[in-house]
Amino acid sequence: MSHRQPNRRERGVTRLLPETWRGLTLVLAGMLLIYYLLPIGALVLAQSPASLAADVTSEVVLTAATNSVVAATLSTLVAVAFGVPLAYWLSRTSFRGRDVILALVMLPLVLPPVVSGMLLLKLVGPAGLGQLTSVPLTRSLVGVVLAQTYVASPFLVVTAKTAFDGVDRQLEAAARSLGEDRVGSVRRVTLPLAKQGILAGVTLTFARAMGEFGATLMLAYYPRTLPVQIWVSYLSTGLDAAFPVALVLVGIAVGAILLVHALGTNPWE
Repeated sequence: MSHRQPNRRERGVTRLLPETWRGLTLVLAGMLLIYYLLPIGALVLAQSPASLAADVTSEVVLTAATNSVVAATLSTLVAVAFGVPLAYWLSRTSFRGRDVILALVMLPLVLPPVVSGMLLLKLVGPAGLGQLTSVPLTRSLVGVVLAQTYVASPFLVVTAKTAFDGVDRQLEAAARSLGEDRVGSVRRVTLPLAKQGILAGVTLTFARAMGEFGATLMLAYYPRTLPVQIWVSYLSTGLDAAFPVALVLVGIAVGAILLVHALGTNPWE
């Protein structure tokens, strides 16, 4: 059976379709990118540079920024201490209930932060574990850390697990055959090879903790972090008063993205 060769017009249409599709995708992608950039531009241009600089360095903003940095640092350290071992265990262990544990790790990522705060308040509030300890677990720095850790630590676990998955298990076996125990092989072989992915997870965890609002608002209104201060400034004075605080958070988020890019690691691969 002979096949009819496409004529000139059909060949032209065939060439035109990929070009049309490519142009359409570029237009749609460009529109979405512009949509991402426009709010940032509106934030930066909302006030004059002199006024913005004065507001950013005000005592209220600096106090909220200090509270956020301290709490996010503590939350990230807690996430590293507990999340890296959990990520390694999930990466190297295979059993029937592993998917259930992975689902539990992912749960704080899909829950609305306000719901997470409600659950935590029920658990550690005055009617829960809070009545068993002399240390206040709500309306305190401890409460902020608890809220941030719950919401942000899954970023570290998921990212670190992906990094551990990329390390060949045979390298660990080779290290043990040369005399290293299990801990030594992980410390000398696995962690150095997974370091970039873990650092990316640490950066994302810190940035997410800095931006946490819903759970923190429910669990610890004081001391005020940057997101809570944004909300308070907006309610009390209006949108313009919240802009300088928001600008600090945007700067931190951009810095986190640049750091992840500098590490040369895609946390989601």
